[in-house]
Amino acid sequence: MIELTQRLPTPVTAAATLTLTYEQRQRRRLRVALDDGREAGLVLDRVEPLRDGDCLASADGLVVAVRAAVETLSCVACADPLLLARACYHLGNRHVALQIRAGGLCYLHDHVLDDLVLGLGLPVTCQQAPFEPEPGAYGGAQAHGHHQGH
Repeated sequence: MIELTQRLPTPVTAAATLTLTYEQRQRRRLRVALDDGREAGLVLDRVEPLRDGDCLASADGLVVAVRAAVETLSCVACADPLLLARACYHLGNRHVALQIRAGGLCYLHDHVLDDLVLGLGLPVTCQQAPFEPEPGAYGGAQAHGHHQGH
């Protein structure tokens, strides 16, 4: 089995790719399958979450590019910055990982959170897309979604 033990500075040319969900990209130790089917294991020292485009290497020099998997997201579009800030506040107060962009936000789909956002007067749509939330105010701080344990 291939052991991916080192995070490389990017950009680096990769010989393989590894598609992972947001939750999987939070893990330091994980058994995975590369996109070409080869078995591999993540054996990383640091807890800093992996991001789309990060490159990992094995001891024998295999370079693997990480790709964010397509997931079901709840997305909000809002032209009112104050209303959008209120939604971010209430979701953040619940330790929800948020992908924030100009005029909107996304989080991993959760019907309870959708109801909260709808209650604030914002429409929620479901989309299939990679999830790349904010990394946190302290660098690589791990955020927890509503559906995960604390």
